[in-house]
Amino acid sequence: MNTQRRHFEPADKVAALKRHLCEKVPVSQLCDELKIAPTLFYRWLKEFFENGHAAFDNCRKSKAVEDAQQKKIEQLEAKLTRKNEVMAELMEAHTQLKKDLGEI
Repeated sequence: MNTQRRHFEPADKVAALKRHLCEKVPVSQLCDELKIAPTLFYRWLKEFFENGHAAFDNCRKSKAVEDAQQKKIEQLEAKLTRKNEVMAELMEAHTQLKKDLGEI
């Protein structure tokens, strides 16, 4: 009995959960329509409630992550600027040394 597993998109799972929670469609009816076992539906429901906080944390986390990334970018840009300044000074000194030695 080789049947392929079906994979439901997250949006489809949420739509099924929404129909049950908001429209009060019985679990048995949804499972019949989707051709899934009730245990699978309840697993989706459990995952939905366990991970629901992510929908609200997302904005704060992304802002904090963006701020951290921006700070890191600014630090790296300052470091690069300083490196370029040092390189320019060294090249100037090197060129002056060559002139003094008569190589240029």
